[in-house]
Amino acid sequence: MTNRSRRLSSALTLGLLASLTAHAQDSTPPDGSLRRHDALITLDYQKIKVPGDAPIDFMGFHLYHPVGERLHLGAGVYAPLVHGGYGGFMAFDLGAYLRQPISGPLFATAGLSAGGGGGGRSIAQSKVLSGTGGFVKGHVGLGWDFGRFAVGVNAAKVKFRSSAIDSTQANLFVEIPYSYLTGPFASQGTPLSAADERRAAAEVGENMLTVTLDNYRQSSPQGNFKGTLRLADLQYAHFFAPDTYWFGAIGVGYRGLPIYNQVLGGVGQRWRVAPNWALYGQLGLGSGGYSPEQIDTGPGLLVYPKLSAEYALSPTLGLSLSVGHMSAPKASSRNTTYGLALTHHLRPSRAGDEGPSHWQGFRVSLFHQTDFKLVYRDIARPPLQMIGIQVDTPLNERWYVPVQAAVAYNAYLGYPGYGELLTGLGLQSRAAASDRWQWFGQAMVGANVHGTAAKASGGVRYILDDQMSLSLNLGRLEARSSAGRRFSADTVGLGVDYRFSTPTR
Repeated sequence: MTNRSRRLSSALTLGLLASLTAHAQDSTPPDGSLRRHDALITLDYQKIKVPGDAPIDFMGFHLYHPVGERLHLGAGVYAPLVHGGYGGFMAFDLGAYLRQPISGPLFATAGLSAGGGGGGRSIAQSKVLSGTGGFVKGHVGLGWDFGRFAVGVNAAKVKFRSSAIDSTQANLFVEIPYSYLTGPFASQGTPLSAADERRAAAEVGENMLTVTLDNYRQSSPQGNFKGTLRLADLQYAHFFAPDTYWFGAIGVGYRGLPIYNQVLGGVGQRWRVAPNWALYGQLGLGSGGYSPEQIDTGPGLLVYPKLSAEYALSPTLGLSLSVGHMSAPKASSRNTTYGLALTHHLRPSRAGDEGPSHWQGFRVSLFHQTDFKLVYRDIARPPLQMIGIQVDTPLNERWYVPVQAAVAYNAYLGYPGYGELLTGLGLQSRAAASDRWQWFGQAMVGANVHGTAAKASGGVRYILDDQMSLSLNLGRLEARSSAGRRFSADTVGLGVDYRFSTPTR
């Protein structure tokens, strides 16, 4: 990635952090009760020319928060669907999005983003297609607002550093505005007031956070990889009817093909069959793979129907077993799947429930990380520059569960697409309402591109207000491949934390 691109990525990151801080401070009500926030989801689709090769198409998903009346800042993901043979290509970015009304429902848009990712038909071809993995995108266009959603088209420019992708093309988009309610982070673990209880029961829907260890047993595999693929999957689901939900999920391989990746969205249905038992059926569509040379997902399109049986361990936790069938309709990959999952149900108390609702805290951190003093196979390697996200779920004042994902925007061993996915347990100092400093440490396990990984880190957090804080941490990452080859690196990370609570039983 060029210095200019790095500066753009850093500027977007800092701008996002500053704007979220300002927005959070402006939206905090004096009574500290439930507060409403606005946001914008965008879906876009574009077909990108690749000189001397088949084109690649990108389906994009982005989440933006408003900064003032016209400007939005946010983050998102791109993945291919039906063109080319680049299944497993995936890229993440941070961006600014400007929306300017013109006349009536007609509006203009402009945007700029930068990020990292990559992929290709084979591991070797990914260097040609994705270069270093760093990319920038700019676009301008027009849209028509229908009220509950908007559609439009813009001219987009996408460029990956030192790669074959340097294209200008039409980009179709859909905007979906939405709003959500949160409470004060400091109220974590305490009961809701009577007024908040009534409002939450009327306005807050049920949500689910699910962590799954999934296994894909291949049927007649055509790629070079013939074994069972093991993935860690994180899914968020929101109920738009009492037992019907939409969901989004991202999965990453931790054994078999480390850092195999997929992103899925879809709908699901719940059937309550006994007081402590429920069945779930869901259908997911999305994109994923590693490279078609290794596992043949073709252009990337995936279809994943799945059935699971859940036992309620408590009113908020469920343990489930699942079976399903993952297929790539435009390629040969067919997989029987089975998995074990833990689900955290987030919903306020309803009529007939035992006990009041309480606040469940969350901390979402956007960070920049440098892996330095990097050694692989006893040879020193250049540092890795990464952007990432971490979601912390507090268990009490001291302990929390972190889930961390990061992707590099420069090349590793000459190839794009280095990534890490980790989870574990964290410990932090108590922080009273007047405290500004908080110490923390965390131990996590997961995977990087080589295989099983472990990371220990510690640092300090500066608390700006109830919603925002800044964090600095130092750590050590160790990983080993299936062949026993060792990866090690020291890490330093700087991030911003968005802190909030949601009502749950």
